[in-house]
Amino acid sequence: MIPVKNNYQFEDMLDKHQLKKTAPRLRVLSMMYSKNTATSQPDLENVMHDIDRVTLYRILNVFEEKGIIHKVFDLDGTANYAVCHSDCEANHHHDEHVHFNCTVCKNVYCLNELSLPSITLPAGFKPESFTLYASGLCPKCDKKNSVK
Repeated sequence: MIPVKNNYQFEDMLDKHQLKKTAPRLRVLSMMYSKNTATSQPDLENVMHDIDRVTLYRILNVFEEKGIIHKVFDLDGTANYAVCHSDCEANHHHDEHVHFNCTVCKNVYCLNELSLPSITLPAGFKPESFTLYASGLCPKCDKKNSVK
């Protein structure tokens, strides 16, 4: 679970990344930190009716560029966004952990405690990032299925 932050911490975060402290940015940060799963732009649009689609897209884009959030894809290929837990830098994320896609509830989880193993690529290949996806049942869905 992501540690809960308050608005002052969100304001400090925006200051640290040289971003203006706007109400929409603060609301998006608050929403993303309140979730324990990655979330898509359409899901955010469904709960943040007062932030238009273009503004939300721009917020997510700048947060990703600044290393506040990272992008992870679900089983349908939809981009989801999750809060970075490590010290990500602008345009260089250190979110090389396992991403778990639940096949029942469709939630995407960052398993930060599971780091990717060291991978050596053949000569001439220069990696920029690695991603490992696992899919199956999350604990909540597994519990529901075992009760049936």
